[in-house]
Amino acid sequence: MTRETAIKRVRAQFDTDIFFDCLAALVAQDTGSRALDRKPQMVAYLKDHMVPWLERMDFDCRMVENPVEVNAPFLIARRMEDKDRPTVLIYGHGDTVPAMADKWQAGLDPLALTRQTDPETGQVRWYGRGAADNKGQHAINLMALECVLKEKGCLGFNVVVLVETGEESGSPGLHKICEQEREALKADVLFASDGPRIDPDTPTIFGGSRAVFNFDLEINPREVGHHSGNWGGLLANPGIQLAHAIASMVDARGKILVEALRPEPVPAAIQAAVDILTVAGKGGPAIDPEWGEPGLTAAQKVYAWNTLDVLAFECGDPAQPVNAIPPRAWARCHVRFLAGVDPTTFIPAIRAHLDINGFSMVNITEAPNNYGLATRMTPDNPWVKFARASIEQTLGKTVAFLPNLGGTLPNDAFSHVIGMDTIWIPHSYGGCCQHAPNEHVLASITREGLCLMTGLFWDIGEK
Repeated sequence: MTRETAIKRVRAQFDTDIFFDCLAALVAQDTGSRALDRKPQMVAYLKDHMVPWLERMDFDCRMVENPVEVNAPFLIARRMEDKDRPTVLIYGHGDTVPAMADKWQAGLDPLALTRQTDPETGQVRWYGRGAADNKGQHAINLMALECVLKEKGCLGFNVVVLVETGEESGSPGLHKICEQEREALKADVLFASDGPRIDPDTPTIFGGSRAVFNFDLEINPREVGHHSGNWGGLLANPGIQLAHAIASMVDARGKILVEALRPEPVPAAIQAAVDILTVAGKGGPAIDPEWGEPGLTAAQKVYAWNTLDVLAFECGDPAQPVNAIPPRAWARCHVRFLAGVDPTTFIPAIRAHLDINGFSMVNITEAPNNYGLATRMTPDNPWVKFARASIEQTLGKTVAFLPNLGGTLPNDAFSHVIGMDTIWIPHSYGGCCQHAPNEHVLASITREGLCLMTGLFWDIGEK
């Protein structure tokens, strides 16, 4: 009964395909539907897969209805060993983006976990919807917890597990559940897994995430289009107007031109933690070095700056263009922003900027289901230091610490609403194709994830 034997146990779960089969069962449950009534498959994921697994570990489980979105229930499970010991909150989400079955490469089914080896690199990939986001990641953490429990008969700390089924829709109801169930979810620290490592070979910890604010810009001057030969040059073209309005907000290389959307300088400790990071984009698309805020490194652009992006642009009928001045133009945009930035200031700031620059015809609307606040942690936080030391002991590798992820997670529900330190340990990488066809995890990262989480849970119970 040692740390090493616990890690050996979880490694055997991987090597003998026990974990593969476990994840395959989770992937087979279609939780990516956008049907009006998708609650049955969400309930099935929780009741048929999560509850039996957790009850085998002597967790008390209960389903909790979502106060905001009826189709996205929650599961809260508790295993309390000793009130004088630390309590860890483990979070995950069982919903996925839609399967997109017709877009996956030949031989792959998004609801059937499939193993393939890259003939050039030798990398083994496990393909399936949710393999990376997020079924595979919370399954790693639960199996690691189970292996510690089987090895020593107890954990040495208390655990609360929260699984939601609405994260891909903006986590509706999560913040209210954290308020409503604050006592049941109360913990010393959150340990959760989502998002990518900084690169596939580098174990990574991040302490929070940038937040995202989605909004729509629209110009809608007429009911119908009008012949461009008869009316071109006489009628203002909303597509051209909207393109110029956006260009007044962000330049041709991605620099934000609206002062109020740019962040304040980050604290020195955060800046120092980011400055030592290197983002090479390994395993993903080639980085465009000239894009973004001038004078910043790639790491600074992703982890210590705001971004303004256009996600969609519609003008006329893209599928069947006709020779007419379109009646309407629309764009979905968003800002990824750092901790300390107040998103309620964005709409007034954009409105003022557009009016000053002659674009008063542009309407601005906040999109529904925006996440809340951005969050981050400093490298000297005791839980950060503890987790880094544990992972480095297990893997013999240096851990990269990100004060915040570049992407967005509902972390403020835990850090702000409940009030706890938050540690995220991702078990995926940037090229995993989450939210796209051919989603997958790397077998090498999965195996490391099982080992490092087992070592971490062992250390919490011992130290």
